[in-house]
Amino acid sequence: MVQVDIVKEKVLGYLQTWYGALIGLYVLYSVLMRISQHQKAKKLGCKPIRVVKSDGFYGFKLMREVMKLKSEGKMVDYNNERFIEFQADTFLTYVAGRKFITTRDPENIKAVLATQFNDFCLGIRHAQFLPLLGDGIFTLDGEGWKHSRAMLRPQFAREQVAHVKSLEPHIQVLARHIQKYPNGGKFDIQELFFRLTVDSATEFLFGQSVESLKDETVYDISKLPEEFEGKRQFAYAFNTSQNYLATRAISSEFYFLINNKEFKECNAIVHKFADFYVRKALEALPEELAEKSRGGYIFLYELVQQTRDPIVLRDQLLNILLAGRDTTAGLLSFTFFELSRNPQIWSKLKEEIYEKFGSGEDSRIEEITFESLKKCDYLKAVLNEVLRLYPSVPQNFRIATKDTSLPKGGGPDGQSPIFVSKGQLLSYSVNATHHNTAFYGKDANDFRPERWFEPETRKLGWAFLPFNGGPRICLGQQFALTEASYVVTRLLQMFPNIISYDDEYPPRKNSQLTMCHQNGVFIGLD
Repeated sequence: MVQVDIVKEKVLGYLQTWYGALIGLYVLYSVLMRISQHQKAKKLGCKPIRVVKSDGFYGFKLMREVMKLKSEGKMVDYNNERFIEFQADTFLTYVAGRKFITTRDPENIKAVLATQFNDFCLGIRHAQFLPLLGDGIFTLDGEGWKHSRAMLRPQFAREQVAHVKSLEPHIQVLARHIQKYPNGGKFDIQELFFRLTVDSATEFLFGQSVESLKDETVYDISKLPEEFEGKRQFAYAFNTSQNYLATRAISSEFYFLINNKEFKECNAIVHKFADFYVRKALEALPEELAEKSRGGYIFLYELVQQTRDPIVLRDQLLNILLAGRDTTAGLLSFTFFELSRNPQIWSKLKEEIYEKFGSGEDSRIEEITFESLKKCDYLKAVLNEVLRLYPSVPQNFRIATKDTSLPKGGGPDGQSPIFVSKGQLLSYSVNATHHNTAFYGKDANDFRPERWFEPETRKLGWAFLPFNGGPRICLGQQFALTEASYVVTRLLQMFPNIISYDDEYPPRKNSQLTMCHQNGVFIGLD
């Protein structure tokens, strides 16, 4: 027994020695890292970041609060308020145990997205989004991203953007839904816009629309084209999967915990839908694809000339679908939300549309083209103002690939560079930039399209960034703006009167991968 006790004491002594040594090594390593980073920061001309917030125990309190605000539709506005509260354009905080640099400064955003592009990457976004989006342009970094962009860029050439005529059949079905509520009756136009954009996007991408607008209330569904398992469930499954992806993104390194049965089932439905059309395209002869494309440009049929890999095709199509469908639906929803609340702006916009393209039965639909829509200055101003107040992606994230710096945020006045260590998490809030009174004046929170005719607004540069910037600037921005412009124009031609049924302002915002209204947009059109 005595010998056992002696052995125990020796073992405990060794463990304590090793434990102490490990602690000592960790402390030494931390000190050396701090000295090294201090020297690098000094070499880069950096000063300590001016504003640092603990946000509870290593930011876990903040994470819980943000998740709660997200469910209430208040997270986007809360992020704006923090910049005002801290009186800073850049600050450091903690989220889920990790340090976060958060900025709304245009110079910092420009550095991250353009001038220091190679110093930052998407980090773990690929792993977070992999179950739904796979290896696509929005999940990849480095050579994989470059290859994806090179493959997709030709598909968004001006000739393809010009194909607005394919939207008209979908507009006609949308109009039938609106006509179910005569004399300005109340309905949710956002729900219809999400169905409209998934219908138009699937037709453009796959060559056949999912036809979600054609339900039994407005259409004889027995006349719909071929059905297959999962087609009618696709739109719901795609929405649900995106909600899970957004939660995985907010959960940072704990994303893997968000992986339940519903998420997996919805991903499977979405993949089966895309695989059906990919398989058809790969099995078709070149002359068959050419024949099917005569009625209009089809993204998939052109993409199969770049690659025959079915997984690559599926992943890229779903990445583009996510960006093209949701952003346009959100833009349209916020547009009609604001137009319904501002009758003078509605009237001014109608005046421009009617002068250029007519109205009602005298509408000159054939004159509504990519080129003619670009000449509608007030329509462009309205859409710019909507994109300013409600950018499709209000906040985005990057991770430093090396020890580097950002131009602003350090020193007593926050105007000096700050050091950014390798692996540092960084978020940039385009939404907060767009609401900054330093760039947009005291009425920065007001919907005022006229500001886009003022000289100072035209010199904003990186303070207006609705489609990102730098090498990763949105490939489909002209496509989205053209589609939104066409839809707005046609609805104004068909329905001259609008009523708002939404009392809450600012609206609660549902911020998933993109932003839309939390509770729908209830208006009346007549």
